[in-house]
Amino acid sequence: MLEALDLAARRGSAQLFSRLDLRVEPEFALVVTGANGTGKTTLLRILAGLSLPAEGRVRWRGNDMGPFAEALRRDAVFCGHLTALKDDLTAQENLSALVALAGEPAAAADVSDALANVSLRAQAGLPVRALSQGQRRRLGLARLALTQRPLWLLDEPTTALDADGLALLTRLLTGHLRRGGCAVVATHQPLDLAATNIRGLALS
Repeated sequence: MLEALDLAARRGSAQLFSRLDLRVEPEFALVVTGANGTGKTTLLRILAGLSLPAEGRVRWRGNDMGPFAEALRRDAVFCGHLTALKDDLTAQENLSALVALAGEPAAAADVSDALANVSLRAQAGLPVRALSQGQRRRLGLARLALTQRPLWLLDEPTTALDADGLALLTRLLTGHLRRGGCAVVATHQPLDLAATNIRGLALS
């Protein structure tokens, strides 16, 4: 579904990576690892069409994709390591706004169910500023539960998650892959996914 051919990226005068090829097929997750500063976030932004590579190209479903390509914006969900939440809005209001801004408005009942699925039912009416970092991260996972997009691009999704949160992330990813989706996940922490559905890419 997703390919990158001969990718290169720079930050200022520093070369982050070069001659990078990758392929992510349906029902598979590519887990990207590497030390801070090796280009994991930059790679995800390029694959999402949010940044331009120094060299190379990205292909989605066999077609070349430029920056901000309509097909990528329609088919991909990008979750950065920052949660992009509004502190003064409630958890439920934030989740409703996030899916609406993505062009996938959800019914109030569906939003409530998504919050319950990530153990945030009791916090639905609280302003986000009252939530812990782990609860904020769970709110981002609730957004994934509401999306029907085939490509997930996740930047450090395990940050601040406890054991239950990690199990929740694993369950969501497993379900997404079983439905024929694919994912690219940048993380420092191993994911408990079936070995048959996971590939690795180490940046250095």
